[in-house]
Amino acid sequence: MRDVVIVDAVRTPVGRRNGGLSTMHSADLLGESFTALFERTGVDPAVVGQVVGGCVSQIGQQAFNVARTAWLSAGLPLEVAASTVDAQCGSSQQAADIAYALVASGVVDVAVAGGVEVMSKVPIGSNVARPLDLGVPVPKTYFAQYEYTSQFEGAERIAKKWGITRADTDAFGLRSQELAAQAWAEDRFATQLVEVDAPNLGEDGKPDGTTHHVARDEGLRDTTLETLAGLKSVVGEDGVHTAGSSSQISDGSSAVLMMTAERAAELGLTPIARIVDTCLVGVDPVLMLTGPIDATRTLLERNDLTLDDIDLFEINEAFASVVLAWQRELNGDIDKVNPNGGAIALGHPLGGTGTVLLTKAVHELQRTGGNRAIITMCCGGGLGTGTLIERI
Repeated sequence: MRDVVIVDAVRTPVGRRNGGLSTMHSADLLGESFTALFERTGVDPAVVGQVVGGCVSQIGQQAFNVARTAWLSAGLPLEVAASTVDAQCGSSQQAADIAYALVASGVVDVAVAGGVEVMSKVPIGSNVARPLDLGVPVPKTYFAQYEYTSQFEGAERIAKKWGITRADTDAFGLRSQELAAQAWAEDRFATQLVEVDAPNLGEDGKPDGTTHHVARDEGLRDTTLETLAGLKSVVGEDGVHTAGSSSQISDGSSAVLMMTAERAAELGLTPIARIVDTCLVGVDPVLMLTGPIDATRTLLERNDLTLDDIDLFEINEAFASVVLAWQRELNGDIDKVNPNGGAIALGHPLGGTGTVLLTKAVHELQRTGGNRAIITMCCGGGLGTGTLIERI
């Protein structure tokens, strides 16, 4: 296996539903992140061996291999191949892990990973909408094996299993908002952010030739515990999750440029991190969202490390109970988790979030001088993605 380094990692701001990025075509939004990698590093995009993208709702403007369409729409070299994968919420993290494997194994020397979702235009579940009459994604044979649950139900069952209360989830939701606000106040995202000029739409719903500038994450809310306590639960009167302790519907994209250490040296580049190991684990599809627990264990055990050896954890805040169960099961230090806020405050553009988290982790290690980080996500269907990186 060859050493694989990250040369740069970028993300757009994360737009709120029907916000600043909602007028973007998904391919154009992903193209913004792809293009930024080469503008920032000076690398010739023609040296890229493969591009791997992530996207969940691959229908409409996100169909037809959106990673390839984004690459071509950005005017990047047609000879560079691209593919799009679906590992549900972990799609772009799995894209990054696949890209890592391509480089580490010698298939290519240079790869780009990324992801996108414009949920304002392509809502979650669009690709299984009943009016399309294309059948259902889960056949009857599945029900003989497992109970079918939604992610909302899985999150509530996780809360019950680990003794997580409504007060716990509200407090965690407030924590995410406060940390994200602090990160923006201290300009912590400056080294990773790609600002976007998004089109304005006319009365006909088509671009009118003018644009508006999107420079900040749009999901942050000024709130209090009292406000959060007054929100209605998502699942039943006894549910512990609300809109204030669940990830937001969002728009955004992100991308990572990786290559062998030798190729980086040949090109005169200074890497910012090394990818040590990756994993994709299967977990109980009924609870569904416990993947970060198993992925973290897998990475630690395989690399002879403990939680104390990790300086930073980026765990997707799909629901507050996902992170809180991880903390309770592993006895993790919550102060090391999502120090700049997570999806509850910043948003969760599904297929784009994995490389958003990887981007956040890489730049946070650089900012703080930390050594190692684990990035992990829960995924629909009972999966957990994991990536272990070291700062260079």
